[in-house]
Amino acid sequence: MFSALYREHYKNTFWLAYPVVLSQLGHILVSVADSVMAGRIGTLQLAAASLGNSIFTITLVFGLGISFSITPLVARADGRKNHTRIALVLLNGLFLNTIMGVLLFLAFWGLSPLIAYLNQPEEVVRLAIPYVNILFLSMVPLMVFQAFKQFAEGLSLTKQSMYISIFANVLNVGLNYVLIYGKLGMPALGLNGAAWATLISRVIMAIMMGMFVFMAPRFARYRHYLRFQSISWTHIVRMLKIGFPISLQMIFEMGAFSFSAVMIGWVGAMELAAHQIALNIASVTYMMASGISAAATIRVGKLRGSGDLEGTKTAGYSSLIMGVVFMATSATLIILCKDLIPHLYVKDEMVHALAAQLLIIAAVFQLSDGVQVVGLGALRGLEDVKVPSMISLFSYWLIALPVGYALGFWLDMGAIGIWLGLFTGLTIAAVLLFFRFRSFSPR
Repeated sequence: MFSALYREHYKNTFWLAYPVVLSQLGHILVSVADSVMAGRIGTLQLAAASLGNSIFTITLVFGLGISFSITPLVARADGRKNHTRIALVLLNGLFLNTIMGVLLFLAFWGLSPLIAYLNQPEEVVRLAIPYVNILFLSMVPLMVFQAFKQFAEGLSLTKQSMYISIFANVLNVGLNYVLIYGKLGMPALGLNGAAWATLISRVIMAIMMGMFVFMAPRFARYRHYLRFQSISWTHIVRMLKIGFPISLQMIFEMGAFSFSAVMIGWVGAMELAAHQIALNIASVTYMMASGISAAATIRVGKLRGSGDLEGTKTAGYSSLIMGVVFMATSATLIILCKDLIPHLYVKDEMVHALAAQLLIIAAVFQLSDGVQVVGLGALRGLEDVKVPSMISLFSYWLIALPVGYALGFWLDMGAIGIWLGLFTGLTIAAVLLFFRFRSFSPR
């Protein structure tokens, strides 16, 4: 753990991880900005943002899971210096992501009216449906951005997407201010303004990342393969075999959190608003830890591709240790700021009190969350995706949600009971994924 070998892995993983951390943070800060700025309008708008983002998250993570298949394939080909394979992964990954973005938009946009049947407060549903419809459209540019981003990260180029994500988030906040509140001569669009700001910023992200890949000299060796006739169903099927289980795993996990929002909505709008505050903060730390997870995928995949089996295992374990240390720090900060954070979202004192209690639970499960997300990244580097998806199904849908329902409704613990169920599922997932990496890593 403290040997010179581990210190070298810590250093290499850190320099890969920190740009990915900031880039991944960009995805979740979009919903954080939406929630904070919508919450200034009122509790109902914050509750609608919570419901809308919970539903959209299912679409988002499915698309992200498909795109994540690009990184381990590129990393392993890079370890073998197979430039032709790298170029074909880029082309076919871009084609697959674009088609998937369009399909996800069409499928979920048509299903958005079903929100009315989730037994949520009527006014919350009325505000959430148009907000979600606009968010669904943003899946198309986001999936294009992801194709370029995951390709670059597979080559250990992580800073460029970081810069683009930071720029897009600053732009998103500015557009939120203009479109939500009606500034600079624009009409006040309320919660829908936040969704339009998200769509515009994601279109610009896709354009900027595409320009980087198509114009940077370092990618010149790959560009002559970028022809329509080079699209190969063999490559696309291989990506789907890796990406689809990743998507399922992410849906099982994020879907559990989304369905927990639905259950909390059965309790009331105030509880749903408090849930959104705690979930926003937990999502921020999760997405930052997923940056370490992405670095683990890159390093484990590249070392495995080069044939360094001992280095592959050490890269995985060192990433897990970094994830635990980071999340322990996050837990401390959440506990220290639990009474301050809710005031940034909404003015309702009852929401403040409940959100502070939920933030304590969010802080406690940080260690489990760190282990499970980094463990998933290390296993993706080994292209082990099917068993982790089953672990997620078991941990969240057979443990977390039933336990949360029992505590929340049978024992009348409400939102707190539902969050304790999520904590239980996360902890079981962390333990099982750690032992999966231990048994599956090369010897």
